[in-house]
Amino acid sequence: MSAEKNIKLWSNLGMRATFGLIALELAKQHPELIITTSDVSTSAGLDRYKNKYPDKYIDVGIAEQNLIGVSAGLSSEGFKVISTTFSPFQTLRCCEQIKVNLGYMKHKVCMVGLASGLVLGNLGFTHCSIEDIGSLRSIPNISIIAPSDPFELFKTLKAALEFKNSVYIRLTAGSNTKIINNKDYDFKIGKAIEILPGKDVAIIACGNILGNCLTAASTLKEKNIDCSVINMHTIKPIDEEKIKSISENYKLVVSVEEHNVIGGLGSAVAEVLSGINSKCKLRRIGINDFYSEGGSYEYLKNIYGLSSEKIVETIVSNLNN
Repeated sequence: MSAEKNIKLWSNLGMRATFGLIALELAKQHPELIITTSDVSTSAGLDRYKNKYPDKYIDVGIAEQNLIGVSAGLSSEGFKVISTTFSPFQTLRCCEQIKVNLGYMKHKVCMVGLASGLVLGNLGFTHCSIEDIGSLRSIPNISIIAPSDPFELFKTLKAALEFKNSVYIRLTAGSNTKIINNKDYDFKIGKAIEILPGKDVAIIACGNILGNCLTAASTLKEKNIDCSVINMHTIKPIDEEKIKSISENYKLVVSVEEHNVIGGLGSAVAEVLSGINSKCKLRRIGINDFYSEGGSYEYLKNIYGLSSEKIVETIVSNLNN
């Protein structure tokens, strides 16, 4: 598969459907791959995979805790395993199984959380996922990646299958996904990427909300505020070296995430900054620790200050204070 040739197609399909297409390619490269799901073959774009590789696809039904148990068992027998279901059920419903089987017992599984963040806002906060990073980040031997677009998802899955630890891959946004990365680049787990250089403010973000950050940076440029935009795709292990470098070169650092401000990317950045002698100011933008009523994706991003306009307002107000 030529990743760059598929950028436009993947943008239209979004993260979930693209995941299914990537799975077909991964099966060719890894004959020992098995994908496990909880009744989400269509939602995860896996119908073609299921039909082509019926012996490499296991659907446990709506029994997500069994999903992790079965996946860990397959891993213990030498299979490469990708498990997937909707994000709140892949993480919070399975938290103890993830802790014991993957964290404590160190069985290697790549977990893909579908439709994380706010994209399922019309279904309310039973289906929105703003706690997944925080709940898994404190479990040893679990790494966490939030790819910014389908192109980066392609790179993430390839890297995660070869990584030493279990990996939770957090998929955000729906179809017609903003493409953040338009050309090939070197992807490494735990190493951030500067998408846009700038000298006044550093914006650190993960997931597809990076698109809003780039739009905000363009608006701020018109106001003579020059923003660097950093793709911190890996939340754990976080790129401490990059954060330290940012703290030495910027007076204002802004983290942006489609997650609770408690326990997510902003908290991870703050933890690094707290351990060094830094005078830079950190402002965290995310879900401000409350559940709103349900609503559309765009409505909820605006409510929580994640629209590009609200990001601009927050940065301007913090520069003026």
